[in-house]
Amino acid sequence: MRLSQLFFTTLRDDPADVEMPSARLLLRAGYIRQLGSGIYSLLPLGFRVTKRVEQVVREEMDRIGSQEMEMPVVHPAEVWKESGRYYKIGPEMARFKDRGERDMVLAMTHEEVVALLVRDIVKSYRQLPMMVYHFQTKFRDEPRSRGGLIRVREFVMKDAYSLDRDEAGLDRNYRLQYAAYERIFERLGLKAIAVGADVGIMGGSGAHEFMVINDFGEDTLVLCDACGFADNQQIAVVGKPDPAPEDALPMADVETPDATTIEALATFLDIPRSKTAKAAFFVTGDGRFVVAIVRGDYDVNETKLVNVLKARGGLRPATVEEIKARGMEAGYGSPIGARDAVVVVDELVVRSPNLVAGANRVGWHVRNVNVPRDYTPDHVAEIANARAGDPCPRCGQPVTLRQGIEVGNIFKLGTDFSVAFGSTYLGEDGVAHPVVMGSYGIGLGRNVACIVEAHHDAKGIVWPDEVAPYVAHLVTIGSNRDAQVAALGDRLHEIAAEAGRDILYDDRDESPGVKFTDAELLGMPWIVTISPRSLAAGGAEVTRRETGERSTVPIATLEGWLRTGFAEPPGPDLSGAPTA
Repeated sequence: MRLSQLFFTTLRDDPADVEMPSARLLLRAGYIRQLGSGIYSLLPLGFRVTKRVEQVVREEMDRIGSQEMEMPVVHPAEVWKESGRYYKIGPEMARFKDRGERDMVLAMTHEEVVALLVRDIVKSYRQLPMMVYHFQTKFRDEPRSRGGLIRVREFVMKDAYSLDRDEAGLDRNYRLQYAAYERIFERLGLKAIAVGADVGIMGGSGAHEFMVINDFGEDTLVLCDACGFADNQQIAVVGKPDPAPEDALPMADVETPDATTIEALATFLDIPRSKTAKAAFFVTGDGRFVVAIVRGDYDVNETKLVNVLKARGGLRPATVEEIKARGMEAGYGSPIGARDAVVVVDELVVRSPNLVAGANRVGWHVRNVNVPRDYTPDHVAEIANARAGDPCPRCGQPVTLRQGIEVGNIFKLGTDFSVAFGSTYLGEDGVAHPVVMGSYGIGLGRNVACIVEAHHDAKGIVWPDEVAPYVAHLVTIGSNRDAQVAALGDRLHEIAAEAGRDILYDDRDESPGVKFTDAELLGMPWIVTISPRSLAAGGAEVTRRETGERSTVPIATLEGWLRTGFAEPPGPDLSGAPTA
């Protein structure tokens, strides 16, 4: 591909309001362009990288016996209503009506469609196990699109589905997918770790997310370096302190002006945060008002709270007006005297005597609040976030918290979808059994962005060989004045094309500085420079983009590389060659 003909342009300055290196570099280098919030076009370079990532995923799915197919992105809403998820999923699902006034949705995932296909196709135990997968556009109306391709609304995902006779079969296919994911991320140049995860809207009995550590990641990971324990903070349950026993003391009001936060309250009363109770207020998607109470040295874990409440449509923060309507006061709130509220209390609060809680009056708190003496919770459960330094549940050593970006997930769905759709098979016993399902997803664009996050330097992107859009970037210097250089560049470009090893050829009439800057920004694994100076030195200057190593390679050797593949300098082909 001649750069003079490539549909792209580079940006000399960093885009405004872009924090993540991957978003900044993909935009600057002409790989992507934004159309709207969370909606991007892949320009030819970005499309080629994405297709390389797709091929790695495809090869590893095929390796474990999964069959590629394709399912539609637009679904009749009745399909999602039949599974029940139409009512459980909030505004992130795009809903619309077709010209016949029929309810339709844009697919977020394809469990429903697979279950329907299974109902139609699978009849006997002899057809199981099977695995299918596809690459398809998904749409999720994310409220906070960010990070370029990291969190978008429209994206392409590989989703695979395993179909088994029983849980033992599901376990086997789950392990196959797990191992395939490890190979995929290794080939993509990503150091991904598997962490236990919440099943969320997928349901089922278990899940893992594959995460890459990144300070910009929106997921918090709970990790133990001592034993390898790893969970998403959404589900992590670690050790908690055992409070010292105390006799329950009588409640007593205490004036606390301007103490609307736990930190301010603890400072004003000169007590540790562990002697306070923190209230958080939410409204569920199905309209329930919720008061969640954790000890003041912890934070409420919304995922755990959703699971306790089985909250359809998730949670949103309550407004000040909604809090007042239930007899409580924001900043000074507690369940004491509250009405029309579902009260969920963390189990540590129940074990912690004589806490300071809100009095539901501005400027006042109450000392010596004890549960259940002073108010009765509707639920007592583990709803607090794990903290750095808390004891690991496996070995007792302190855990650490790191931010991570999810690059893939795997779920044990079980029979939830097959039961909902009547997707059964006739067993050897002559009885109909529900097909046992698993679901396995990888977002392509997110992985492209994470590869850039892991492989870049101050000059630009540094693509791993496996996913680079072109194997090499050929730069000719002085070709507008030197006919020999121009002719040689054209010939090398043709040799590579004939060998099926397409290279990016910068044949533009630009200065050497512009060409070198763009070559380093675009990030092909090899930069090949031909100039009168390199020819005088014995051939072409070949630079390994990752390491910056440079060697002068005879033209005949370079022609061989273009036909058969590049060698690492200073490999055998470079013996005796001068170094630039």
